[in-house]
Amino acid sequence: MLLNIMNQDVTLRTLKPSDDVYLVNYLNDSEVTRYLSDRLPAPYTLQDAKWWLGIGSRQNALNYAIESHGQFCGVIGAYLPDKSSAEQCAELGYWLAKDFWGNGIATRAVALFIDKVFKQTQVTSLFNPVSAPNIASIRVMEKAGFCLNQITQNTAVHQGVRFDEHVYVLKR
Repeated sequence: MLLNIMNQDVTLRTLKPSDDVYLVNYLNDSEVTRYLSDRLPAPYTLQDAKWWLGIGSRQNALNYAIESHGQFCGVIGAYLPDKSSAEQCAELGYWLAKDFWGNGIATRAVALFIDKVFKQTQVTSLFNPVSAPNIASIRVMEKAGFCLNQITQNTAVHQGVRFDEHVYVLKR
């Protein structure tokens, strides 16, 4: 189901145990996971989802469900730096279910997330390494105000294929 969200009805909410069915459904779509970390289990099982919702999503991280018009459509989060670290940079990551692509949801979710991170944490900058062929995410970073910091050569591996990464940064 494609949604037109011209009014940008996008919210971030706390993840809940019942989100496990969405994770299993959406994270078994190879188009959704094409540029996600190879650490993501494949196939993605209900057990994987339950572990991540109960433990993994809380391990030094800030994660939220992305909703559009009340429908779960993805996840956004950041791995937070160790409090003793001199660098207070956090790595941003997000994904959307394919049915929600192309409607501005990711851009709106990133904007909402930036606000939450900078209000709720001591993080001074966010960064997001985006695989070069992922043009949609590159556009999201640009629209959200991130600046291209560097391009690293062949540093990302997704489904056995190496890609350059465009590292985007946003400072507080």
